[in-house]
Amino acid sequence: MTASAWQRARDDHARFMDENLSGNYRANFIHGVLGMTGFRLIYAPTIIPAYLLMLTGSTAAVGLGAAMLQLGATISPIASGSRIEHRSHILPYAIKVGSLMRLMILCLALSGWFLTGDILLAATFVSFLLLGFFTGAQRVAFQMLMSKLIPIRKRGRLQGYRNFAGGLIAAVLAWFAGNYVIADEWLGNGYATTFLMAFILTSMGLFVLKALIREPAAAIARPQMRMRDRVREFPLLLQNRDFSAFLVVQSLATMVRVGGPFWTVYAGSRLGLDGALVGALSFVFLASDTVSNVVWGPLGDRYGFKLVYLLSLCSMLAGMITLMLGHTALPIYAAFMLLGIGGAGWMLASTTMVLEFGETEDIAMRLAMATTVEGAISAIGPVLAGLLVAMAGFAPLFAVLIGAVSFALLGMMFKVREPRNRPQD
Repeated sequence: MTASAWQRARDDHARFMDENLSGNYRANFIHGVLGMTGFRLIYAPTIIPAYLLMLTGSTAAVGLGAAMLQLGATISPIASGSRIEHRSHILPYAIKVGSLMRLMILCLALSGWFLTGDILLAATFVSFLLLGFFTGAQRVAFQMLMSKLIPIRKRGRLQGYRNFAGGLIAAVLAWFAGNYVIADEWLGNGYATTFLMAFILTSMGLFVLKALIREPAAAIARPQMRMRDRVREFPLLLQNRDFSAFLVVQSLATMVRVGGPFWTVYAGSRLGLDGALVGALSFVFLASDTVSNVVWGPLGDRYGFKLVYLLSLCSMLAGMITLMLGHTALPIYAAFMLLGIGGAGWMLASTTMVLEFGETEDIAMRLAMATTVEGAISAIGPVLAGLLVAMAGFAPLFAVLIGAVSFALLGMMFKVREPRNRPQD
């Protein structure tokens, strides 16, 4: 493609984006609210750990379940990136992997109702593995799709307001699920009923996205390559020293996810783990996550997402220290509030910053690399953490996590430049 043709393609893409921005913005918002509501019930560090602890009574099993979710997300992102970076349109692929992801949530619900004993546990772990697999693929596809539909100046606000609305509903729903659906064992199994609610909400969001999105053709795309040939080019992506430093920081920051499944278990060891506590902690975590998004999104749009990343790490660090020192209800609830605030900013900043490093045609593989790094650490870490807690208690786990996040904070501060400040093509 000649330079003039390439520039015309970029101009046409920008024009299409602006002409369809209001409709695509609305579709992304509605899809995100419904999807966020459902997926927060699955990925909040409360309901799944409590469910696994109820099934097994083992902290090691809680770690294994979290590892299954993340192992799948380690396997799929690079394959997903290699399948979409050459495509003119991504939406059909995104809908396909999104549908399969939601099917796994339905499998969790059906397993809870119709299976028992070791078969139930095996089916649950397999569902976690496949849910993680399709989550990793969907994350690459949907973030790539957002980069085609929403200009960089509006992505923070979209994600912030979307997360606020979806998280607000999820917080209320999580409280209701813990205090009523789970505690009163609705439909014979409160956890299975909660999973069904998540399936219905996320499926509604996907339907809205498919019906309302108008996707432009890619302004520029890479030629199709075999995945192994594309993987051999990864060192070229790492020549961007800010992106390579970002991956190191992201690896350390992801250690927070290792501790996530054990926060509720730790709180339960202090306050007594039951449906009411699960509901209350879920509400505090998700409400804090929700409200903070209204600040994180516009802050990132205005000043760049490095600042959001730094502040969110500080919040998570304060939350872990508060939780470690807390033995009564007040500091434990305060810790979940700080962890929710920090987790929201970290997720928003980490996914948005990846879109801004380097060339546009490499977005899919940058997303794939970052997601794979996250998934690998999040897959191995919970198993080791579960064994560590089982053998030595919670104190060593907190020490490792606090150290990792502290180094991540220093790395982001001194080694990663704000990508907004790089020269634009």
